[in-house]
Amino acid sequence: MEQKNMTADSMVGEAFRTGDPSKIDSVVAADFVDHTEHGDKNRDSLKAFIKMVHDSFPDMKMDMVRQVAKDDYVYSWMTFSGNSNGAMGMPKGPYKMTTMEVTKFNSDNKAVEHWAFMEAQSNAKMMQDMMKMMGNTGNK
Repeated sequence: MEQKNMTADSMVGEAFRTGDPSKIDSVVAADFVDHTEHGDKNRDSLKAFIKMVHDSFPDMKMDMVRQVAKDDYVYSWMTFSGNSNGAMGMPKGPYKMTTMEVTKFNSDNKAVEHWAFMEAQSNAKMMQDMMKMMGNTGNK
């Protein structure tokens, strides 16, 4: 079960890398809840966010530092880096963020809940800007 959950979690990461959310339904439950600073989001919001992030940051690099599964949770320590053109309220220039992603899976190996904890490393104002950006996605 844990290996299947890690594989499913990696498929979500691949969707962000490619900007293609077409396989999300196979690994994310219909009643999925993404817990954010600006309220809970759903599976359709996730798909829209995948596309928006990829379109806004096409050179974004994602590196998996470590991924661990325990029971029905997957914990992914990741870094995101690239260059911002100022889209989505982020400051222009290089960025590097570290995140801890926590995803809960059901017995069908589909994500049912998600939390992300971010730390901006290259720009003190970036974390504040990212929180503003996440609140202005237009997805409820």
